[in-house]
Amino acid sequence: MDLLTLLRDLDDPEWLEWPGYYDRGETAVLFGSLVARLEDSFAARCTAEQDAQDSSEYGRVVVPAEATVCGTRIVVCVSKFGSLALVCTDNPGAFFGTDDAQAEGALDAADLAKVDRALVDLGYAVVPEELLELDYDEPSRLPRHVQRPTWWHRFFGTF
Repeated sequence: MDLLTLLRDLDDPEWLEWPGYYDRGETAVLFGSLVARLEDSFAARCTAEQDAQDSSEYGRVVVPAEATVCGTRIVVCVSKFGSLALVCTDNPGAFFGTDDAQAEGALDAADLAKVDRALVDLGYAVVPEELLELDYDEPSRLPRHVQRPTWWHRFFGTF
C-alpha cells in the first residue's frame, strides 16, 4: 500500500491522540517485542520510553551509539496509529531521513536493515521521515501550537 494513502486512511478527525480501535495492552506487548528484538539484534540494552501522555506517539526505543557501526544512536518512534513506525538517526529531525544519515556516514546500512527487519517482522509500517515532514492539509484539527503542520505532528506529535 502507498504510505501516503495509508496515512490518509488512518487520519480520523474524531480521534486525534489515538484511533478508536486502540488497544493499549496490545500496543504494549508489540512494543515490548520490538525492544527485545532490537536488544537481541544489537547485543545491547536499549532504552525505551512508552505510553506517552498527550501524544499520538506511543513510545521510542533507542539503540545506543556504542552498539552501532557508525557510533550514532538509532531511534525508533512508534505511533498509536496503525503500528506506524519511524526510524531515525540520533533524533527525529537530526537528518533528512535515513538516506541522508547514510550519506553523512552516521548510519550503517546493515544496522538499518536490522531495525527494518525487526519492524517488518512485527507488522509495523515503516514511514520515512521525509514523508512525515510533508505538509499536513487533511481534516483533523491539530493543536494551535503547531506552526507548520506536518504528518509527523498528526501521528507522532503532542496534543
